[in-house]
Amino acid sequence: MRATGNVTYRLTFDDAVDIWLRHWAGEFQHNIAASYGVNPGRVNEVLKGHRHGGSREAAATQRMTA
Repeated sequence: MRATGNVTYRLTFDDAVDIWLRHWAGEFQHNIAASYGVNPGRVNEVLKGHRHGGSREAAATQRMTA
C-alpha cells in the first residue's frame, strides 16, 4: 500500500476503490495520498475519473453491501 524508499508506487484498481470510500467518508485527498505515498494529484485523477474507470461504481456497490 505504501511506497518505500525511492520506488514509485502505482495506484491499483483496488486502491482506487478504497480512495472513493475514504473520500466519501470525508477524508482529505492529501491525507489519502500520504497514506499511499503518492502525489495528491494521483488521488485527484481517480476522483476526476481519469484513472481506473469503474472504480467509483465498484466502491458504490461495496458501500451498499457493507
